Amino acid sequence: MDKNRATAAAILPLVGGPANIAAVAHCMTRLRLTLHDRSLVDDDGLRALPAVMGVVEDDTYQIVLGPGTVARVTPEFEALIAAADPEPVPDAPSAEQLAARGAELKAAQKARNATPVKLFLRRIANIFVPLIPALIGCGIIAGLNGLLTNLGWAPGVVPALAAMASGFMSLIAVFVGYNTAKEFGGTAILGGAVAAIIVFPGVAKITAFGLHLAPGQGGVLGALAAALLAVYVEKWCRRWMPESLDVLLTPTITVLVAGLVTIFGLMFVAGEVSEAIGSFANWLLASGGALAGLVLGGLFLPLVMLGLHQALIPIHTTLIEQQGFTVLLPILAMAGAGQVGAAIAVYYRLPRNASIRATIKSALPAGFLGVGEPLIYGVSLPLGRPFVTACVGGAAGGAFIGLFSQMGHAFGSTAIGPSGWALFPLLDGSGALATTIAVYAGGLLTGYLSGFLATYFFGFTPSMLTDLNTAPDTAQSTPEDAGAPEPARV
Repeated sequence: MDKNRATAAAILPLVGGPANIAAVAHCMTRLRLTLHDRSLVDDDGLRALPAVMGVVEDDTYQIVLGPGTVARVTPEFEALIAAADPEPVPDAPSAEQLAARGAELKAAQKARNATPVKLFLRRIANIFVPLIPALIGCGIIAGLNGLLTNLGWAPGVVPALAAMASGFMSLIAVFVGYNTAKEFGGTAILGGAVAAIIVFPGVAKITAFGLHLAPGQGGVLGALAAALLAVYVEKWCRRWMPESLDVLLTPTITVLVAGLVTIFGLMFVAGEVSEAIGSFANWLLASGGALAGLVLGGLFLPLVMLGLHQALIPIHTTLIEQQGFTVLLPILAMAGAGQVGAAIAVYYRLPRNASIRATIKSALPAGFLGVGEPLIYGVSLPLGRPFVTACVGGAAGGAFIGLFSQMGHAFGSTAIGPSGWALFPLLDGSGALATTIAVYAGGLLTGYLSGFLATYFFGFTPSMLTDLNTAPDTAQSTPEDAGAPEPARV
Protein backbone atom coordinates (compact mmCIF):
# COMPACT_ATOMS: atom_id res chain seq x y z
CA MET A 1 0.00 0.00 0.00
CA ASP A 2 1.22 3.52 -0.79
CA LYS A 3 2.68 5.12 2.36
CA ASN A 4 0.39 8.17 2.12
CA ARG A 5 -2.68 5.98 1.82
CA ALA A 6 -1.39 3.86 4.70
CA THR A 7 -1.03 6.98 6.84
CA ALA A 8 -4.57 8.06 5.96
CA ALA A 9 -5.89 4.58 6.73
CA ALA A 10 -4.14 4.60 10.10
CA ILE A 11 -5.51 8.03 11.04
CA LEU A 12 -9.14 7.45 10.04
CA PRO A 13 -10.19 4.97 12.77
CA LEU A 14 -8.35 6.99 15.42
CA VAL A 15 -10.55 10.03 14.72
CA GLY A 16 -13.79 8.07 15.02
CA GLY A 17 -14.12 6.67 11.51
CA PRO A 18 -15.75 8.15 8.38
CA ALA A 19 -19.08 8.83 10.08
CA ASN A 20 -17.39 11.13 12.60
CA ILE A 21 -15.88 13.42 9.93
CA ALA A 22 -17.93 16.50 9.05
CA ALA A 23 -15.33 18.30 6.91
CA VAL A 24 -11.72 17.87 5.78
CA ALA A 25 -9.16 20.53 4.84
CA HIS A 26 -5.44 21.08 5.08
CA CYS A 27 -2.96 23.94 5.34
CA MET A 28 0.81 23.90 4.83
CA THR A 29 1.51 21.36 7.56
CA ARG A 30 -1.76 20.21 9.16
CA LEU A 31 -4.71 17.98 8.31
CA ARG A 32 -7.72 19.91 9.67
CA LEU A 33 -10.84 17.96 10.60
CA THR A 34 -14.27 19.12 11.65
CA LEU A 35 -15.65 16.36 13.87
CA HIS A 36 -19.14 15.37 14.96
CA ASP A 37 -17.97 13.98 18.28
CA ARG A 38 -14.60 15.04 19.68
CA SER A 39 -14.68 12.36 22.39
CA LEU A 40 -14.24 9.56 19.80
CA VAL A 41 -10.70 10.73 18.96
CA ASP A 42 -7.79 8.69 20.29
CA ASP A 43 -5.20 11.44 20.89
CA ASP A 44 -2.52 9.10 22.25
CA GLY A 45 -2.98 6.71 19.35
CA LEU A 46 -2.59 9.53 16.83
CA ARG A 47 0.56 10.85 18.50
CA ALA A 48 2.03 7.34 18.40
CA LEU A 49 1.77 7.12 14.60
CA PRO A 50 5.21 7.59 12.98
CA ALA A 51 3.88 10.12 10.42
CA VAL A 52 2.12 12.28 13.02
CA MET A 53 4.26 15.06 14.51
CA GLY A 54 1.62 16.36 16.91
CA VAL A 55 -2.04 17.27 17.34
CA VAL A 56 -3.59 20.67 17.99
CA GLU A 57 -7.17 21.46 19.00
CA ASP A 58 -8.54 24.78 17.75
CA ASP A 59 -11.73 25.60 15.88
CA THR A 60 -10.89 22.35 14.02
CA TYR A 61 -9.00 19.24 15.12
CA GLN A 62 -5.55 19.54 13.55
CA ILE A 63 -3.07 16.71 12.92
CA VAL A 64 0.46 17.94 12.17
CA LEU A 65 1.94 15.88 9.32
CA GLY A 66 4.50 18.33 7.92
CA PRO A 67 4.83 20.15 4.58
CA GLY A 68 4.49 18.03 1.45
CA THR A 69 3.20 15.04 3.39
CA VAL A 70 -0.09 16.67 4.35
CA ALA A 71 -0.85 17.60 0.73
CA ARG A 72 -0.45 13.95 -0.26
CA VAL A 73 -2.22 12.35 2.70
CA THR A 74 -5.32 14.60 2.56
CA PRO A 75 -6.62 13.35 -0.84
CA GLU A 76 -6.10 9.75 0.30
CA PHE A 77 -7.96 10.51 3.53
CA GLU A 78 -10.86 12.07 1.59
CA ALA A 79 -10.94 9.09 -0.77
CA LEU A 80 -11.21 6.67 2.14
CA ILE A 81 -14.11 8.65 3.58
CA ALA A 82 -15.88 8.77 0.21
CA ALA A 83 -15.44 5.01 -0.29
CA ALA A 84 -16.80 4.11 3.14
CA ASP A 85 -20.40 2.95 3.45
CA PRO A 86 -22.52 5.39 5.45
CA GLU A 87 -22.96 4.05 8.93
CA PRO A 88 -23.80 5.50 12.32
CA VAL A 89 -21.04 6.67 14.61
CA PRO A 90 -19.88 3.63 16.63
CA ASP A 91 -21.36 3.40 20.09
CA ALA A 92 -23.51 6.43 19.37
CA PRO A 93 -24.79 7.99 22.57
CA SER A 94 -28.33 9.21 23.02
CA ALA A 95 -29.42 12.61 21.78
CA GLU A 96 -29.40 13.95 25.33
CA GLN A 97 -25.87 12.67 25.94
CA LEU A 98 -24.67 14.14 22.66
CA ALA A 99 -26.20 17.49 23.50
CA ALA A 100 -24.61 17.55 26.94
CA ARG A 101 -21.22 16.44 25.67
CA GLY A 102 -21.33 18.94 22.81
CA ALA A 103 -22.23 21.77 25.17
CA GLU A 104 -19.37 20.85 27.48
CA LEU A 105 -16.81 20.67 24.69
CA LYS A 106 -18.07 23.89 23.14
CA ALA A 107 -17.83 25.73 26.45
CA ALA A 108 -14.30 24.46 27.05
CA GLN A 109 -13.23 25.43 23.54
CA LYS A 110 -14.68 28.91 23.87
CA ALA A 111 -12.99 29.42 27.20
CA ARG A 112 -9.60 28.65 25.63
CA ASN A 113 -9.73 30.21 22.20
CA ALA A 114 -12.87 32.20 21.51
CA THR A 115 -11.87 35.42 23.22
CA PRO A 116 -12.92 38.57 21.31
CA VAL A 117 -9.33 39.51 20.60
CA LYS A 118 -8.42 36.09 19.20
CA LEU A 119 -11.58 35.88 17.12
CA PHE A 120 -10.92 39.33 15.66
CA LEU A 121 -7.27 38.52 14.91
CA ARG A 122 -8.30 35.26 13.29
CA ARG A 123 -10.60 37.20 10.99
CA ILE A 124 -7.80 39.61 10.15
CA ALA A 125 -5.61 36.64 9.29
CA ASN A 126 -8.37 35.22 7.08
CA ILE A 127 -8.28 38.48 5.10
CA PHE A 128 -4.54 38.55 4.48
CA VAL A 129 -3.45 34.89 4.42
CA PRO A 130 -5.04 34.20 0.99
CA LEU A 131 -2.86 37.00 -0.41
CA ILE A 132 0.42 35.40 0.71
CA PRO A 133 1.03 33.25 -2.43
CA ALA A 134 0.82 36.35 -4.64
CA LEU A 135 3.04 38.31 -2.25
CA ILE A 136 5.64 35.54 -2.36
CA GLY A 137 5.58 35.15 -6.14
CA CYS A 138 5.70 38.88 -6.82
CA GLY A 139 8.35 39.36 -4.13
CA ILE A 140 10.69 36.81 -5.68
CA ILE A 141 10.16 38.33 -9.14
CA ALA A 142 10.94 41.77 -7.66
CA GLY A 143 14.17 40.40 -6.21
CA LEU A 144 15.13 38.85 -9.55
CA ASN A 145 14.32 42.11 -11.30
CA GLY A 146 16.53 44.04 -8.87
CA LEU A 147 19.39 41.61 -9.40
CA LEU A 148 19.18 41.90 -13.19
CA THR A 149 19.00 45.68 -12.92
CA ASN A 150 22.09 45.88 -10.71
CA LEU A 151 24.04 43.57 -13.01
CA GLY A 152 22.87 45.33 -16.16
CA TRP A 153 21.66 42.06 -17.66
CA ALA A 154 18.62 41.49 -19.91
CA PRO A 155 17.49 45.14 -20.15
CA GLY A 156 14.61 44.14 -22.39
CA VAL A 157 13.20 41.79 -19.75
CA VAL A 158 13.51 44.14 -16.77
CA PRO A 159 10.39 46.27 -17.57
CA ALA A 160 8.30 43.12 -17.95
CA LEU A 161 9.50 41.75 -14.63
CA ALA A 162 8.81 45.12 -12.99
CA ALA A 163 5.24 45.01 -14.26
CA MET A 164 4.76 41.48 -12.93
CA ALA A 165 6.22 42.36 -9.55
CA SER A 166 4.38 45.66 -9.11
CA GLY A 167 1.00 44.95 -10.66
CA PHE A 168 -0.38 43.04 -7.69
CA MET A 169 1.01 45.45 -5.10
CA SER A 170 -0.54 48.42 -6.92
CA LEU A 171 -3.97 46.82 -6.53
CA ILE A 172 -3.54 44.97 -3.23
CA ALA A 173 -6.04 47.33 -1.58
CA VAL A 174 -8.77 45.97 -3.86
CA PHE A 175 -8.04 42.38 -2.83
CA VAL A 176 -7.98 43.37 0.85
CA GLY A 177 -11.34 45.10 0.46
CA TYR A 178 -12.82 42.08 -1.32
CA ASN A 179 -11.62 39.63 1.35
CA THR A 180 -12.70 41.93 4.20
CA ALA A 181 -16.27 42.16 2.99
CA LYS A 182 -16.36 38.41 2.39
CA GLU A 183 -15.00 37.64 5.88
CA PHE A 184 -17.41 39.97 7.71
CA GLY A 185 -20.55 38.84 5.91
CA GLY A 186 -20.99 41.48 3.23
CA THR A 187 -20.99 41.33 -0.56
CA ALA A 188 -17.34 40.78 -1.45
CA ILE A 189 -17.39 42.70 -4.71
CA LEU A 190 -18.83 45.79 -2.99
CA GLY A 191 -15.96 45.72 -0.51
CA GLY A 192 -13.54 45.56 -3.42
CA ALA A 193 -15.34 48.40 -5.22
CA VAL A 194 -15.09 50.73 -2.22
CA ALA A 195 -11.44 49.80 -1.60
CA ALA A 196 -10.66 50.46 -5.28
CA ILE A 197 -11.31 54.16 -4.64
CA ILE A 198 -8.09 54.29 -2.64
CA VAL A 199 -5.90 53.27 -5.60
CA PHE A 200 -7.84 55.13 -8.32
CA PRO A 201 -5.49 57.72 -9.91
CA GLY A 202 -8.33 60.27 -10.13
CA VAL A 203 -8.35 60.83 -6.36
CA ALA A 204 -5.32 63.08 -6.91
CA LYS A 205 -7.77 65.72 -8.21
CA ILE A 206 -9.74 65.73 -4.94
CA THR A 207 -9.11 68.34 -2.26
CA ALA A 208 -10.58 67.96 1.21
CA PHE A 209 -10.01 70.27 4.18
CA GLY A 210 -7.34 72.06 2.17
CA LEU A 211 -5.37 68.84 1.63
CA HIS A 212 -4.80 66.87 -1.57
CA LEU A 213 -5.33 63.15 -1.70
CA ALA A 214 -2.76 60.83 -3.25
CA PRO A 215 -3.57 57.52 -4.96
CA GLY A 216 -2.89 54.70 -2.53
CA GLN A 217 -3.08 56.94 0.52
CA GLY A 218 -4.07 54.79 3.50
CA GLY A 219 -3.01 51.58 1.77
CA VAL A 220 -4.24 48.24 3.06
CA LEU A 221 -5.35 49.69 6.40
CA GLY A 222 -7.58 52.17 4.61
CA ALA A 223 -8.92 49.42 2.36
CA LEU A 224 -9.71 47.24 5.36
CA ALA A 225 -11.55 50.08 7.13
CA ALA A 226 -13.42 51.13 3.99
CA ALA A 227 -14.62 47.61 3.21
CA LEU A 228 -15.65 47.03 6.83
CA LEU A 229 -17.69 50.23 6.72
CA ALA A 230 -19.28 49.06 3.45
CA VAL A 231 -20.35 45.82 5.14
CA TYR A 232 -22.15 47.68 7.92
CA VAL A 233 -23.81 50.08 5.48
CA GLU A 234 -24.96 47.18 3.31
CA LYS A 235 -26.41 45.27 6.27
CA TRP A 236 -28.16 48.41 7.47
CA CYS A 237 -29.73 48.92 4.04
CA ARG A 238 -30.95 45.35 3.75
CA ARG A 239 -32.78 45.61 7.08
CA TRP A 240 -35.26 48.17 5.79
CA MET A 241 -34.98 48.18 1.97
CA PRO A 242 -38.01 46.76 0.11
CA GLU A 243 -37.07 43.66 -1.88
CA SER A 244 -38.18 45.25 -5.14
CA LEU A 245 -35.64 48.07 -4.71
CA ASP A 246 -32.88 46.14 -2.97
CA VAL A 247 -30.97 45.14 -6.09
CA LEU A 248 -30.77 48.77 -7.25
CA LEU A 249 -30.51 50.88 -4.13
CA THR A 250 -28.52 48.77 -1.66
CA PRO A 251 -25.32 48.57 -3.75
CA THR A 252 -25.66 52.22 -4.74
CA ILE A 253 -26.09 53.49 -1.19
CA THR A 254 -23.32 51.18 0.07
CA VAL A 255 -20.74 52.44 -2.43
CA LEU A 256 -21.90 56.05 -2.14
CA VAL A 257 -21.87 56.31 1.67
CA ALA A 258 -18.79 54.18 2.26
CA GLY A 259 -17.02 55.85 -0.67
CA LEU A 260 -17.64 59.40 0.59
CA VAL A 261 -16.48 58.52 4.10
CA THR A 262 -13.40 56.84 2.63
CA ILE A 263 -12.48 59.86 0.47
CA PHE A 264 -13.17 62.55 3.03
CA GLY A 265 -12.04 60.73 6.16
CA LEU A 266 -10.63 57.21 6.13
CA MET A 267 -7.92 57.83 3.55
CA PHE A 268 -6.50 60.69 5.64
CA VAL A 269 -6.68 58.81 8.94
CA ALA A 270 -5.37 55.51 7.56
CA GLY A 271 -2.63 57.37 5.72
CA GLU A 272 -1.41 58.94 8.95
CA VAL A 273 -1.55 55.59 10.77
CA SER A 274 0.38 53.87 7.98
CA GLU A 275 3.05 56.55 7.99
CA ALA A 276 3.31 56.29 11.77
CA ILE A 277 3.79 52.49 11.57
CA GLY A 278 6.59 52.85 9.05
CA SER A 279 8.29 55.65 10.94
CA PHE A 280 8.06 53.81 14.25
CA ALA A 281 9.49 50.57 12.83
CA ASN A 282 12.43 52.44 11.29
CA TRP A 283 13.04 54.47 14.45
CA LEU A 284 12.82 51.41 16.69
CA LEU A 285 15.49 49.49 14.78
CA ALA A 286 17.69 52.53 14.15
CA SER A 287 17.79 53.65 17.78
CA GLY A 288 17.52 50.40 19.74
CA GLY A 289 17.84 47.66 17.16
CA ALA A 290 19.70 45.12 19.28
CA LEU A 291 17.29 45.36 22.20
CA ALA A 292 14.24 45.49 19.93
CA GLY A 293 15.49 42.46 18.02
CA LEU A 294 16.11 40.56 21.24
CA VAL A 295 12.56 41.21 22.48
CA LEU A 296 10.84 40.54 19.13
CA GLY A 297 12.86 37.41 18.37
CA GLY A 298 12.43 36.05 21.88
CA LEU A 299 8.69 36.61 22.16
CA PHE A 300 7.56 35.55 18.71
CA LEU A 301 7.10 31.83 19.47
CA PRO A 302 4.83 32.60 22.48
CA LEU A 303 2.89 35.05 20.30
CA VAL A 304 2.36 32.26 17.78
CA MET A 305 1.15 29.94 20.53
CA LEU A 306 -1.37 32.57 21.66
CA GLY A 307 -2.47 33.44 18.13
CA LEU A 308 -1.45 37.08 18.62
CA HIS A 309 1.11 37.00 15.80
CA GLN A 310 -1.79 37.47 13.39
CA ALA A 311 -1.95 41.12 14.42
CA LEU A 312 1.40 41.63 12.66
CA ILE A 313 0.12 40.64 9.20
CA PRO A 314 -1.38 44.07 8.34
CA ILE A 315 1.78 45.73 9.71
CA HIS A 316 4.03 43.60 7.48
CA THR A 317 1.83 44.35 4.48
CA THR A 318 1.83 48.08 5.24
CA LEU A 319 5.63 48.15 5.47
CA ILE A 320 5.97 46.25 2.17
CA GLU A 321 3.57 48.70 0.56
CA GLN A 322 5.52 51.71 1.84
CA GLN A 323 9.15 50.64 1.68
CA GLY A 324 9.17 47.58 -0.57
CA PHE A 325 10.05 45.26 2.33
CA THR A 326 9.15 44.57 5.95
CA VAL A 327 12.07 45.06 8.33
CA LEU A 328 10.35 43.01 11.04
CA LEU A 329 10.15 39.62 9.32
CA PRO A 330 13.89 38.73 9.29
CA ILE A 331 14.00 39.41 13.04
CA LEU A 332 10.90 37.34 13.74
CA ALA A 333 12.32 34.54 11.56
CA MET A 334 15.05 34.09 14.16
CA ALA A 335 12.47 32.40 16.42
CA GLY A 336 12.47 29.52 13.95
CA ALA A 337 16.27 29.39 14.05
CA GLY A 338 16.18 29.07 17.83
CA GLN A 339 13.64 26.28 17.47
CA VAL A 340 15.90 24.37 15.06
CA GLY A 341 18.90 24.73 17.38
CA ALA A 342 16.85 23.55 20.33
CA ALA A 343 15.63 20.49 18.41
CA ILE A 344 19.17 19.49 17.46
CA ALA A 345 20.19 19.75 21.12
CA VAL A 346 17.24 17.55 22.14
CA TYR A 347 18.37 15.00 19.56
CA TYR A 348 21.82 14.75 21.14
CA ARG A 349 20.59 14.88 24.75
CA LEU A 350 18.21 11.93 24.24
CA PRO A 351 20.40 9.32 22.50
CA ARG A 352 18.24 6.38 23.62
CA ASN A 353 14.85 7.84 22.76
CA ALA A 354 14.37 6.51 19.24
CA SER A 355 10.85 7.87 18.89
CA ILE A 356 11.58 11.53 19.54
CA ARG A 357 14.84 11.38 17.56
CA ALA A 358 12.87 10.06 14.57
CA THR A 359 10.42 12.94 14.94
CA ILE A 360 13.26 15.46 14.97
CA LYS A 361 14.96 13.95 11.91
CA SER A 362 11.73 14.08 9.91
CA ALA A 363 10.84 17.62 11.04
CA LEU A 364 14.25 19.32 10.78
CA PRO A 365 14.22 19.82 6.97
CA ALA A 366 10.95 21.73 7.26
CA GLY A 367 12.34 23.65 10.22
CA PHE A 368 15.36 24.84 8.21
CA LEU A 369 12.91 26.11 5.57
CA GLY A 370 10.98 28.08 8.17
CA VAL A 371 8.06 25.71 8.85
CA GLY A 372 8.34 25.32 12.61
CA GLU A 373 5.05 23.65 13.54
CA PRO A 374 6.32 20.03 13.36
CA LEU A 375 9.20 20.85 15.73
CA ILE A 376 7.04 22.99 18.02
CA TYR A 377 4.16 20.54 18.40
CA GLY A 378 6.20 17.39 18.04
CA VAL A 379 9.21 18.28 20.21
CA SER A 380 9.61 21.50 22.17
CA LEU A 381 6.08 22.16 23.46
CA PRO A 382 5.46 18.60 24.68
CA LEU A 383 8.81 18.69 26.51
CA GLY A 384 8.23 22.16 27.96
CA ARG A 385 11.68 23.50 28.87
CA PRO A 386 13.12 23.24 25.33
CA PHE A 387 10.38 25.59 24.19
CA VAL A 388 11.74 28.25 26.55
CA THR A 389 15.34 27.66 25.46
CA ALA A 390 14.23 27.85 21.82
CA CYS A 391 12.94 31.35 22.62
CA VAL A 392 16.41 32.19 23.99
CA GLY A 393 17.89 31.23 20.63
CA GLY A 394 15.34 33.38 18.82
CA ALA A 395 16.19 36.32 21.07
CA ALA A 396 19.92 35.99 20.32
CA GLY A 397 19.36 35.80 16.57
CA GLY A 398 16.95 38.75 16.70
CA ALA A 399 19.49 40.82 18.62
CA PHE A 400 22.12 40.03 15.97
CA ILE A 401 19.86 41.24 13.12
CA GLY A 402 18.72 44.26 15.15
CA LEU A 403 22.29 45.30 15.88
CA PHE A 404 23.10 45.60 12.18
CA SER A 405 19.90 47.60 11.63
CA GLN A 406 21.04 49.90 14.44
CA MET A 407 24.39 50.26 12.65
CA GLY A 408 22.63 51.49 9.53
CA HIS A 409 22.17 48.33 7.48
CA ALA A 410 18.37 48.03 7.41
CA PHE A 411 16.88 45.23 5.34
CA GLY A 412 13.76 43.15 5.20
CA SER A 413 11.61 40.73 3.25
CA THR A 414 9.67 41.69 0.13
CA ALA A 415 6.89 39.25 1.08
CA ILE A 416 5.41 37.56 4.13
CA GLY A 417 5.02 33.84 4.71
CA PRO A 418 8.44 32.24 4.15
CA SER A 419 11.06 32.07 6.87
CA GLY A 420 14.36 30.30 7.53
CA TRP A 421 16.37 29.50 4.41
CA ALA A 422 13.29 30.13 2.25
CA LEU A 423 13.57 33.85 3.07
CA PHE A 424 16.89 34.32 1.22
CA PRO A 425 15.31 34.95 -2.23
CA LEU A 426 13.03 37.62 -0.72
CA LEU A 427 15.68 39.73 1.03
CA ASP A 428 16.10 43.39 0.09
CA GLY A 429 17.62 46.36 1.89
CA SER A 430 19.46 49.63 1.87
CA GLY A 431 22.91 48.09 1.32
CA ALA A 432 24.54 45.61 -1.01
CA LEU A 433 22.66 42.35 -1.51
CA ALA A 434 25.72 40.30 -0.53
CA THR A 435 25.96 42.13 2.79
CA THR A 436 22.23 41.67 3.40
CA ILE A 437 22.50 37.92 2.77
CA ALA A 438 25.55 37.67 5.02
CA VAL A 439 23.84 39.48 7.92
CA TYR A 440 20.72 37.32 7.66
CA ALA A 441 22.84 34.15 7.47
CA GLY A 442 24.76 35.33 10.54
CA GLY A 443 21.48 35.81 12.39
CA LEU A 444 20.38 32.27 11.52
CA LEU A 445 23.68 30.81 12.70
CA THR A 446 23.43 32.81 15.93
CA GLY A 447 19.90 31.53 16.50
CA TYR A 448 20.89 27.93 15.76
CA LEU A 449 23.91 28.03 18.05
CA SER A 450 22.21 29.90 20.91
CA GLY A 451 19.15 27.64 20.81
CA PHE A 452 21.38 24.58 20.79
CA LEU A 453 23.55 25.68 23.71
CA ALA A 454 20.66 26.95 25.83
CA THR A 455 18.77 23.68 25.33
CA TYR A 456 21.79 21.40 25.72
CA PHE A 457 22.78 22.88 29.07
CA PHE A 458 19.46 24.16 30.48
CA GLY A 459 16.70 22.38 28.54
CA PHE A 460 16.35 19.36 30.82
CA THR A 461 16.25 18.58 34.50
CA PRO A 462 18.16 15.46 35.61
CA SER A 463 14.89 13.62 36.19
CA MET A 464 13.64 14.52 32.69
CA LEU A 465 16.82 13.16 31.14
CA THR A 466 16.51 9.93 33.14
CA ASP A 467 12.84 9.42 32.28
CA LEU A 468 13.08 10.34 28.60
CA ASN A 469 16.22 8.30 27.95
CA THR A 470 14.93 5.16 29.61
CA ALA A 471 11.30 5.29 28.51
CA PRO A 472 11.12 6.06 24.78
CA ASP A 473 7.33 5.97 24.84
CA THR A 474 7.38 9.27 26.71
CA ALA A 475 8.55 10.99 23.56
CA GLN A 476 4.90 11.58 22.96
CA SER A 477 4.24 12.56 26.56
CA THR A 478 2.15 15.51 27.47
CA PRO A 479 3.52 18.71 29.01
CA GLU A 480 2.22 17.61 32.38
CA ASP A 481 4.25 14.36 32.12
CA ALA A 482 7.43 16.38 31.46
CA GLY A 483 6.83 18.75 34.33
CA ALA A 484 5.90 21.72 32.14
CA PRO A 485 2.77 23.85 32.16
CA GLU A 486 0.07 23.18 29.59
CA PRO A 487 0.81 25.38 26.56
CA ALA A 488 -1.83 27.72 25.20
CA ARG A 489 -3.65 26.27 22.22
CA VAL A 490 -3.93 28.39 19.10
